Amino acid sequence: MENEKIVVRDTTVDKAVSKGLAQLNLGSHEVDIKIISEGKKGLFGFGQKDAEVELTPKAIPEIKEPGNIAVFENEERADFLSEQTETPEAQTTEEDHYDYSETLEYAEEDEEIEEDNVSVSSHQEAIASVVDYLTQTVEVYGAAATVNVEETKNVITFNIDTQKPGLIIGKHGKIINALQILAQTVYQQYERSRVSIVVNVGDYRERRASILENIAERTAERVLRTKQPVFLEPLPAFERKQIHAHLSKNKRISTHSEGKEPHRYLVVEIVE
Repeated sequence: MENEKIVVRDTTVDKAVSKGLAQLNLGSHEVDIKIISEGKKGLFGFGQKDAEVELTPKAIPEIKEPGNIAVFENEERADFLSEQTETPEAQTTEEDHYDYSETLEYAEEDEEIEEDNVSVSSHQEAIASVVDYLTQTVEVYGAAATVNVEETKNVITFNIDTQKPGLIIGKHGKIINALQILAQTVYQQYERSRVSIVVNVGDYRERRASILENIAERTAERVLRTKQPVFLEPLPAFERKQIHAHLSKNKRISTHSEGKEPHRYLVVEIVE
């Protein structure tokens, strides 16, 4: 099944794609889709022609195409760990700082959050609680660490300083992303103001933002070259928004999300 191509016909491209995905029992992000013919509506039932698409299951391991997030993640983590070994005290310069305020989703985006004046004491208590939570959790993972806090407009960043950054990041960033979600939850228990929480180790988030911009650029190039949509692999909501924010500058490209969490993915396509 891995490299088996199928050609499917139906009255519209969308219906043909859906039929093909059902036959392969795969999601749209797991196949390459080639539109052979968009079909023809005809007039009064005459001259109608079905749309025709070709679906090819993606090979494993995949080549370095824009949709293959895992390839970039593995390279990113290897480079990060290598540099941390060589220069454990390397710091991010001000030029490398990424502005998360425009791309991060809030933990309770769909709820109305009261933005009344919050006391300084509750704000500080919330931050202290997150610091304690992260410190204790990292210790449970087997890594001693200290947590430093940086505050900017609508964003609070908790920087974890540890000798074992790879342990905190986890495979494909799964651990640090989980810690970020839980840190947001801990913070919201003490304060209901609309603020985004970022958990960082070294310059991981800055590197990750650079990786995502690279993926966005290569994806846009592929879409413009082939005029076919690209289905990226599932990503956390705030990372999808980073790619969306970057591609929104290109008026020839549109993006939208499909699927359900945690398998929600971004679709990048050309503007007709």
